[in-house]
Amino acid sequence: MVTRLPGEAMESMTSSSVNAEISDVELLEQLRADRLWLLQQLDAGRWPDLRLDLAALERELGQLLEQAEERLSSS
Repeated sequence: MVTRLPGEAMESMTSSSVNAEISDVELLEQLRADRLWLLQQLDAGRWPDLRLDLAALERELGQLLEQAEERLSSS
């Protein structure tokens, strides 16, 4: 789980999106934003002791997003 400092709220975790149902497309957009945030944090040197594991997680998330987009576009 990625820990944020106070004030580093993620756009995808706003109260309106957590409590409301969202579409598949919106969910993918939120996950893409989360992936971008993670990449930015890694590039900035955050969590050096976890960098390799988080980079692997980011790559897996990217692959998962690609597969989900392909399945959504083919259905």
